[in-house]
Amino acid sequence: MTENKEMQSAISMQALRRLPQYYSYLKLLEAEGIETISAPAIAKRMNLNDVQVRKDLASVSLSGGKPKKGSNVHDLIRDISHFLGYDNVREAVLVGAGHLGSALLSYKGFEEYGMKVVAAFDNDPDCVGMKHFRDMIYPMQKLSNLCTRLNIRIGIITVPKHAAQEVCDALILGGVQAIWNFAPTHLLVPKGIHVQNENMAVSLAVLSQYLIDV
Repeated sequence: MTENKEMQSAISMQALRRLPQYYSYLKLLEAEGIETISAPAIAKRMNLNDVQVRKDLASVSLSGGKPKKGSNVHDLIRDISHFLGYDNVREAVLVGAGHLGSALLSYKGFEEYGMKVVAAFDNDPDCVGMKHFRDMIYPMQKLSNLCTRLNIRIGIITVPKHAAQEVCDALILGGVQAIWNFAPTHLLVPKGIHVQNENMAVSLAVLSQYLIDV
């Protein structure tokens, strides 16, 4: 785990964002029975620079490719998976079992990317006590304690923005160190806590600006 953190600090954030894209593409190739792939072929498919792709893969892959033949697809998947922690499933909790939260709870692909949602929380009496697929919905009062007991390190926030900071504080109190925030608000966290924001308003603004410019 320490080794992965050291390696991650040695590559750029842009490269780190590209690795899951390589992983998804390589998984498709594996499903199609393709055994080897070259950096230029990946670059062409993903509209990237082949030197950039080669550098990205060399920074995480233990098995170098062969000239003209390329790299083994299975080996690349294994190395990227290990680097990103996909082979070490981390348990997470989700707070806010509304429409967005329920949609995320329904998603079955998280475990492939190294995360398993083990519990959900909500303050709606009609939701509490229900079982959403395999995940039990607990009352908010149990959030911090359950996170501590289960040694949870990842929290997913899908509550309205006015409630997000309170939820964030409760997660941190329970020992959570990484927060995936879907609430459209800036969260205040102490040093050492990482927040990954998924702000749909920002994404829509970028899309709208693109349409204006074309």
